Amino acid sequence: MRIPLLVALALASAAVSAQNYPTRTVRIVVPYAPGGNTDFTARVIAGKLTEIFGQQVVVENRAGGATNIGSDLVAKAAPDGYTILMGGASNAINMSLYQKLPYDTLRDFAPVSLCVKGANVLAVHPSVPVKNIKELIALAKTKPGKLNYASSGLGSSNQMAGELFKMMAGVNIVHVPYKGNSPALTDTIGGQVEMIFSGVPLLVPHIQGGRIRAIGIGSLKRFPALPQVPTIDEAGLKGYEATTWFGMLAPIKTPKEIVARLNVEVGKILASAEVSEKFINEGVEPMGGSTDFFTAFIRDEIAKYAKVVKAANLKGE
Repeated sequence: MRIPLLVALALASAAVSAQNYPTRTVRIVVPYAPGGNTDFTARVIAGKLTEIFGQQVVVENRAGGATNIGSDLVAKAAPDGYTILMGGASNAINMSLYQKLPYDTLRDFAPVSLCVKGANVLAVHPSVPVKNIKELIALAKTKPGKLNYASSGLGSSNQMAGELFKMMAGVNIVHVPYKGNSPALTDTIGGQVEMIFSGVPLLVPHIQGGRIRAIGIGSLKRFPALPQVPTIDEAGLKGYEATTWFGMLAPIKTPKEIVARLNVEVGKILASAEVSEKFINEGVEPMGGSTDFFTAFIRDEIAKYAKVVKAANLKGE
């Protein structure tokens, strides 16, 4: 009778802990430097959680190692709900990109909530003689290995968008990695590379200014910030989807009651008109949904990018 009693006491203790949670500062670890969509997403949500909890929710930037430093820190943190990761596509990509990853996204994290999704845009320099995806694929097939695309770096979601495009379209386009989106965009505008895969916010003013021409977007529906740009799926490459996303992950043994409360509160925040407008203006869409939905989403992302990494023979540095 002693073991069932101990289990019952442990469950009761967890329930009380969740009911009182939080009683001190909660930190959301962002595995990137300050600035950018991941950081913006974390800070908007942290501000609102601070109001709801009556306790400080702070953002801590732990950049480096292609997001592996910050991610590993949270994976090994105490599973008490006071250290949370604002994870993203890299946590799915890195599972197949690195042979010796210091954590396992499925084994070491409890998915809390998918927060926002963005989309990778495919844009070309005005000198490239194509107006749509079908024309680009046709051109690339006549010039194998002659066209280049820029991305924010090796293993980035931007590169994965490019490699997924190559795999599905059956074309040979050369990847040119940069150390960040800004230098990649600069060289695309300058004509040093023919095209770029990048997130929506950075490209919008340059698309509107005619410095680059957007011919497709990686979401399955047209994006609010660029309603005139067709999806790559509707433009002819059926089933193509390459999005950026950010979501909350907790250490795996975090009490389910705490994970559930965070899920509910974050869902309410994302559904509010004020926060929704902020994210849409930033070029991303608020999401939300259950923990089961987010878990299934991550599994699908890992499987999708494993195929891309294998097809492109990619290895993390």
